[in-house]
Amino acid sequence: MALLTRSTPSPRPVRVLQFGEGNFLRAFIDWMIQRLNQKTDFNGQVRIIQPLPQGMADQINAQGGLYTLVLRGIDNGKPVENREIIDVVNDCLNPYTHWQEAVRLASSPDLRFVFSNTTEAGIDFKPEPYTPEKCQNTFPAKLTSLLHARFQAVQGDRHRGLIIIPCELIDKNGSTLKECIRQYAALWRLPAAFTAWLDLACTFVNTLVDRIVAGYPRAEAARLEAELGYQDKLIDCGEIFHFFVIEGPASLAAELPFAQAGLNVIFTDNQTPYRTRKVRFLNGAHTASVLAASLAGLTFVDEMMADQTFGAFVAQAINHDIFPTVNLPDDEKRFFADSVLERFRNPYAQHRLLAISLNSVSKWKVRVLPSLLDYLNLKHALPPALTFSLAALLRFYQIKRQADHAAVGHAGAAEYPVDDSPEVIDTFAALTSQLASDGNLHNYATAALAQTSFWDTDLNRVPGLTKAVTADLTAIRDHGIRAAVQSVLQTTP
Repeated sequence: MALLTRSTPSPRPVRVLQFGEGNFLRAFIDWMIQRLNQKTDFNGQVRIIQPLPQGMADQINAQGGLYTLVLRGIDNGKPVENREIIDVVNDCLNPYTHWQEAVRLASSPDLRFVFSNTTEAGIDFKPEPYTPEKCQNTFPAKLTSLLHARFQAVQGDRHRGLIIIPCELIDKNGSTLKECIRQYAALWRLPAAFTAWLDLACTFVNTLVDRIVAGYPRAEAARLEAELGYQDKLIDCGEIFHFFVIEGPASLAAELPFAQAGLNVIFTDNQTPYRTRKVRFLNGAHTASVLAASLAGLTFVDEMMADQTFGAFVAQAINHDIFPTVNLPDDEKRFFADSVLERFRNPYAQHRLLAISLNSVSKWKVRVLPSLLDYLNLKHALPPALTFSLAALLRFYQIKRQADHAAVGHAGAAEYPVDDSPEVIDTFAALTSQLASDGNLHNYATAALAQTSFWDTDLNRVPGLTKAVTADLTAIRDHGIRAAVQSVLQTTP
């Protein structure tokens, strides 16, 4: 069986630079760009920049940027599956080995849009020296360097700016990214004319994205390839549902005619209500549940939902803990909460729990902590499921460090990978080592909750939280994760 690959280059100009080659952007943004090409006069291709030294560039380039997207779900009670080859990606650059090609791409007169998804931890200012001849470290530093290269190439032409559309799940992602870039520009003493060009020529928008993407279907890849008639190492699977909110100038709707392409995209001057609803109910419920379910030996989200104990835990997190913290009419909240539970039960998604566990520390801070604090303010008590989710995180992150900041944890005899930033991995590896030495879960919880660089605050200051997390960790250790979850369910009012 032949490998899926492109026989001739695409004649379309590259109008999109994309930071991130992962499953989500390929099943969401690239799919949308394909719809624009099919149904409007957008006429653009995508070139991807791999954000990290290790990534999927070689795999993507081996297939000429082509891959199969499989979208599946339930529509009017019936299973629906759509398959198509996505052909809008030209290639993927590794900037650590091909930086000058990335500079040429950023300086191209055809380029107009920059999309990104580098996880919640990706948009962050960390001081580093300016190295225009080679790749910077953080994503915002890379983008600052590339934007400065474009500024120089177009000689400050205010009609040649770019539209930057980050898809990371942090509040005000575009505003935050722009502020990081301004900080790098100041640190590197870039000319004031460049900062003025950023303000006048470039547009940074805030966004909200929504589609559950399972990624590569390991268990059924061979069957799918046999049915497709070709090899595809980049098959990407997701749900049919999609929703995209863009907070920015109304003029963007003409440049990105998503509505004309029949896509569920909203341009607005305030995306906050949409974001709060989605991040707390959908992403928050994911992050609050998947680590505990993984520790219990479960693999997929729909499997978790079908499990009597863990399915009930997810429902409790949504209906009891999160629901009162979202400031919207009850009927709107109930509709969305019920739709989230239905989407989680989608048997076709094959969304792996461990895939969702990536960067769980920053995800928990963004997706769960606000609901926990709001519940505490409203009810003058800690939300049981969300509090337990923090204990489950601390149990999941009892790890041993391996080479290159990789880490593994253990649940009984089973071993699982833990993927997070080097700082998080190093910290929890040290805390785990200390716990192995003294066996004191209270000290472990106290030290973990005190990491202000992780949570933006000392969580030990939250009334009752340290004591409750320690009690949950003790229950997990003494009785097992399943029994500990059942205890939470039984004691919730």
